[in-house]
Amino acid sequence: MRFLMMTTDDGSANAAPPDEKMQTEMGKFIEEMARAGVLLATGGLEPGGTRIKSSGGKVTVLDGPFAEAKETVVGFALIEASSREEAIELSKRFWQIVGDGEGVIQQVFGPEDLPSA
Repeated sequence: MRFLMMTTDDGSANAAPPDEKMQTEMGKFIEEMARAGVLLATGGLEPGGTRIKSSGGKVTVLDGPFAEAKETVVGFALIEASSREEAIELSKRFWQIVGDGEGVIQQVFGPEDLPSA
């Protein structure tokens, strides 16, 4: 099972740069997950981005930032886990390293998840 673990930001937190201890701990955690084959991809996301909207056959493209957004996804990890519970435990370990914040975990479905014809 694949899960997308996302860190979100609603703009209310003070974004202090990570200290050396946190960077070291996170590096070890990422290395451990990569060696175990659990971590498929990870990264931070640009603020704002580009919004694409399709309505009535018309596609509109808007560049961010978007003032109306209540929260944005600022980072992600795509993982392979045996269960949602395992994904939650990995996310808990991430937050124990990072500290305060919020995130979302969603299962990812792909072509291999479709029933065979």
